Amino acid sequence: MQQLIEILRREKCSLVVKNHDIVTTYSKPGVRDLEYLLDHDPEMLHGATIADKVIGKAAAAMVVVGGVKELFAEVMSTKAIPFLEEAGIAYTYGTLVDTIKEEGDRCQLEKITAPATTPEETVALLRTHFEEKKREREVRN
Repeated sequence: MQQLIEILRREKCSLVVKNHDIVTTYSKPGVRDLEYLLDHDPEMLHGATIADKVIGKAAAAMVVVGGVKELFAEVMSTKAIPFLEEAGIAYTYGTLVDTIKEEGDRCQLEKITAPATTPEETVALLRTHFEEKKREREVRN
């Protein structure tokens, strides 16, 4: 895990995934890389060890559904912990916060996923949100 944490900090990326001795870095903001992996490369997450800049409820749900076995977060929300513990995912963090903030306000994904009580329900809400955002972008273009 220490190697992944060092890479996360040195490379200034948002996510580092190690699976089958292959280490891959990702740099998209928010949960976009986790979303991509869940949808297009789920094997990369299954059984993986990851280091992430921020793990809130949304990201925690995604790593649970993805089958991650261990994670480190520079910043972790207390709302992430129940999902991780229930799934038996080992976790450590640099800083624990009550709520993930974005531009001084509660993170949009924390708001969207607030009603969800399971990782699967949380991921379903996220997918609906991402699809709506995609349609909005297509309409604008």
